[in-house]
Amino acid sequence: MIVLSSELLVIALGGNALIKKDEKGTFEEQYKNVQYVAKLLVSLILMNYKIVITHGNGPQVGATLLRHEAGQKLFNIPAFPMDACNAETQGFIGYMIQSALKNELNQKKIDREVVTVITRVIVDKNDPAFKNPTKPVGPFYNKDEIKIVLEKHPDWRIIEDSGRGYRRVVPSPEPKNIVEFKVIKTLIDNNFIVIAAGGGGIPVIEENGILKGIEAVIDKDLASERLATLIGADRLIILTDVDAAYINYGTQHQRKISYISVNQLKKYYEEGHFKPGSMGPKILASIRFIENGGKEAIIAHLDQLIDAIKGKEGTHVIP
Repeated sequence: MIVLSSELLVIALGGNALIKKDEKGTFEEQYKNVQYVAKLLVSLILMNYKIVITHGNGPQVGATLLRHEAGQKLFNIPAFPMDACNAETQGFIGYMIQSALKNELNQKKIDREVVTVITRVIVDKNDPAFKNPTKPVGPFYNKDEIKIVLEKHPDWRIIEDSGRGYRRVVPSPEPKNIVEFKVIKTLIDNNFIVIAAGGGGIPVIEENGILKGIEAVIDKDLASERLATLIGADRLIILTDVDAAYINYGTQHQRKISYISVNQLKKYYEEGHFKPGSMGPKILASIRFIENGGKEAIIAHLDQLIDAIKGKEGTHVIP
């Protein structure tokens, strides 16, 4: 028996939804991965959930920046700033998800439309993140490659990224508001399936009523929380490449968190159990969502989406 729901879910797709480990990130590879995701999402639609899809863009925006740089050096084609590159990745990733999802809906004879909203996110121009870049973007490098990369890009800051290699980091300011959230809410209310806030949204600052882009990348989980809160979502689901959040992760004392109150999770967060570059933003987004009135936040592996929704897998954060 299928249990039907009318809940509104914001589903934040992690990087593994688009590019798997050891893949180069070709369009064909990414689209094949998105087709798998589309099947999972349509399963939720068949259960009558309303869904809004967000996604990351770390590898994609890094690659886009490199393409612009190469075009400028080789062919004197002007390179675009980072906010415009964010918009580019929102467009092509949205296109992939939109196409795969609509095709899967057609296969299931479901008459629903899918739309991608190019989404801007307001940040504070005085955010301290602009002086302390922390957000990984682009490809992974090994130790031998770092020297070569820094010779070409002496202004880059490169850090070790969660044991997976070394990556460039860029400013990641706090998302304050979603410019298009009323548009997104209107689309949801009219039964559209919406893809929004891709890559954390396009960062913009507001000066005297004028919005303009700024060079940064916003964390997609924190932006997803902002969107989920503003549109009144019931649940925020953050999908990643691990099965749950853990305390004492990577030690002999590690323990999986299945169900936890927001107050207890906040205590663990403040004790430093979650790394800033990996699980930290997911935990912080979950805490904020519940504190702002959400019913439940879930952190789970992409493959466990359906079981996580049913309460069988993942980490569940509740009031």
